[in-house]
Amino acid sequence: MQKPTNPTSQTEFIALMAALMAAVALAIDAVLPALDAIGVAINTTQVADNQFIILAIFMGLGIGPLLFGALSDALGRRPLVLVGFFIFIGASFICVFAQSLEVMIIGRVLQGVGLSAPRTMAIAIIRDKYSGDYMARIMSFVTVVFLLVPVIAPALGKFVMDAYNWQMIFYAQLFFCVIVGVWFYMRQPETLIEAHRKKFSFKEIAKGFPEVLKTKSSMAYTLIWGFVTGSFMVYLSASQQIFRDHYNLEEEFPFIFAGLAITIGASTFLNGTLVLKFGMRRLVTFALFSFFGVSTLYILLFSSGVNPPVEVLVGFFAIQFFSIGFLFGNLRSLAMQPLGHIAGIGAAITGFIATFMAIPMSAFIGRFLATSSLPLFIGFAVCSGISLIILFGTKRFLTSEM
Repeated sequence: MQKPTNPTSQTEFIALMAALMAAVALAIDAVLPALDAIGVAINTTQVADNQFIILAIFMGLGIGPLLFGALSDALGRRPLVLVGFFIFIGASFICVFAQSLEVMIIGRVLQGVGLSAPRTMAIAIIRDKYSGDYMARIMSFVTVVFLLVPVIAPALGKFVMDAYNWQMIFYAQLFFCVIVGVWFYMRQPETLIEAHRKKFSFKEIAKGFPEVLKTKSSMAYTLIWGFVTGSFMVYLSASQQIFRDHYNLEEEFPFIFAGLAITIGASTFLNGTLVLKFGMRRLVTFALFSFFGVSTLYILLFSSGVNPPVEVLVGFFAIQFFSIGFLFGNLRSLAMQPLGHIAGIGAAITGFIATFMAIPMSAFIGRFLATSSLPLFIGFAVCSGISLIILFGTKRFLTSEM
């Protein structure tokens, strides 16, 4: 594969890496306003079944890195990004023509597998080109750009669906990925030099699992990451159902979702400054206490199951998601700290474990949200409470392996 003759500028590089990762957010969030329409088209029998349309893509995002991470160390980053986009394009057509929930789930899983390549390779490419503080700086800029997508994606999805139909949302995602794929092919050189490439082996992937499982601090933070992700997935997959069925705010949903996405973006951005002052572990501890405390307060105030005014619910969500902004990046970094010598495989395995913890938790909790938001906050409280037990119950070795 011939390299581009004109390397990207730093500004273009940041925009391109953000676009690679933004494809994932667009594939998840743009579909949210269309879940009911898709459910009718594929003949789902329960509203809660529509949540699997969201959860399925996370399954693919968990599986894909196990393969693409190791393959990229052998073949380079560029080919894997393009292969991932081709898989996503084929999967998008499966989703468009799906006539049943089972086929839609297959399409969404394959979409996740495909998009796991550009998302994983974006991080690998940044790591190839930068290190230390420079890498952190580039990642901060990429993250800021990337976080704009969840703000606009649901509104964009609703606009496309109202103007055309739900199938056109998948075509819009496909068009975006084609544009980004061509841009990447034309402008981004290969960043993994031949001397640093490793022979691909399934044995190496298999060897990575016991090493990760034996690294106690990595497993502790991975388990916490899984519980936090699982609780957040419930909101992500059921948010449209909550605001439509509980509050009759179907038209306003994209704007509410955008506002709440901004709270996560704000805390993620703030984390970049505070983490240098307070450290990752202290911020994780504070955020988990906040997450647990706010959830418990909601349960105490609204234990009857009667939904509060929407302004109150959004306020509780905003505080919760502000806390989450301090958890995702820090937990992943803490899980990876002892695994620097197997960073690629380690990142794939820890992500796989956290994702496949989160999916069944989210699916289970989501079944109870038919008439009240209370089960969601019970789920928040249980997941954050278990996370705090893990955090303090395993404190003696959380620092010893760093």
